[in-house]
Amino acid sequence: MLSKKVFLRELGLDITDQQLKELQDNVNNVDFVAAANEEKLTRHDIMAHVHTYATCCPTAGPIIHLGATSCDIGDNADLVVLRDAFDILLPKLAGCVKTLGEFADKHKSLPTLGFTHFQPAQLTTVGKRACLWLQDLIICEKNISHVRANLKFRGIKGTTGTQASFLQLFNGDYSKVRELDNRVTQLAGFQSSYSVTGQTYPRIVDAEVVSSLSVLGASVHKMCTDLRLLAGMNEIGEPFEPTQIGSSAMAYKQNPMRSERVCSIARYLMNLVNNPLTTASVQWLERSLDDSANRRLCLSEAFLAADSVLLTLQNILEGLTVFPKVIAKNIDKVLPFMATENIIIAMVKIGGDRQVCHEKIRVLSLEAASTVRIEGKDNDLLDRVIKDPYFAPILDQLPQLLEPSTFIGCAPDQVTYFLKEEVQPVVNKYITKIKTTATKLDI
Repeated sequence: MLSKKVFLRELGLDITDQQLKELQDNVNNVDFVAAANEEKLTRHDIMAHVHTYATCCPTAGPIIHLGATSCDIGDNADLVVLRDAFDILLPKLAGCVKTLGEFADKHKSLPTLGFTHFQPAQLTTVGKRACLWLQDLIICEKNISHVRANLKFRGIKGTTGTQASFLQLFNGDYSKVRELDNRVTQLAGFQSSYSVTGQTYPRIVDAEVVSSLSVLGASVHKMCTDLRLLAGMNEIGEPFEPTQIGSSAMAYKQNPMRSERVCSIARYLMNLVNNPLTTASVQWLERSLDDSANRRLCLSEAFLAADSVLLTLQNILEGLTVFPKVIAKNIDKVLPFMATENIIIAMVKIGGDRQVCHEKIRVLSLEAASTVRIEGKDNDLLDRVIKDPYFAPILDQLPQLLEPSTFIGCAPDQVTYFLKEEVQPVVNKYITKIKTTATKLDI
């Protein structure tokens, strides 16, 4: 807090040039061994460094830490670290958004079987499904950047946040107390400090920070769970190295281990949020020290976990492989059932009775379903329709009625619109900081 000493002198305190120079000359002259030994004696990290610094600065020693409390140092430093950690994470998140957006655009018109309740539903497209993942990441970016933008500095508030020691130093001049607080805040790169604090900055802020990262954990967990399901269906594969071994026993295995790892770490990240919530709830009056050890673990591990999942996710997204023939085969298994409505409409257009047609299709569908489920055979509904004389008038329309691209609705247009209106602005926001090429991960 050397700058604080400069500001104190500028605001009227008796601090000499010699003292300031001595402090400046020794600012990097840190004897960490001596500080560690001192902390063993004092059981106080800040005072251990104050004493060690004072040893290097015999003239300036008497004014080191003047008027301050430990949280004027530690809490402000934590807020700088949190802000800078967000600035490291956000471009990585934007990099994942960029790569996934390119994937969505490439496959925006590729029909694929949609699922609800993990049961076959109407068709969607590979690109549209990727936009569901993208939507979550866009929301995460918004939440995280909001928390980052609203971080404030604790400022110079003193022991219980009343700034009493600084008011005394400035002989009751509150304007100088405010000026000192503002100058230190701005020098640290913050626009403002919390107007009121106890001894610490509000610990609910830590809960907001970790919560925003936990939501990211939930989003990437959902995405990578989907990728694991699709890998099991052989529709999409994550990167798999030529020398990679999927199983020690089953040599043919290509397990989606990267996606599994993301889910594993993301689940850990998701569960961290209870720590800062509980810590914030039990800070007695102006503060309690039972927050300290917990925060040192929880805050750092939350950012490390978030960084890990984003690095791994970027690696996965850059190497995703789509298998269109498998996707088409899976569509063919259920498309006849989905086409029944189109068949009914086609029959009505040529003068057929909707209710009669519906009953015939219902009976044939149940027979085909029984063939699939009980006999283990392929879906033969179309063969049954073709063989039934009732449907003879529309048989020449069947190829068109069964074209998968006619079942995907507005999906391609939705992808194009979403990428332009919501994805590209996020990418543009971080474009100079995005590194979209992930190095090979040793995992």
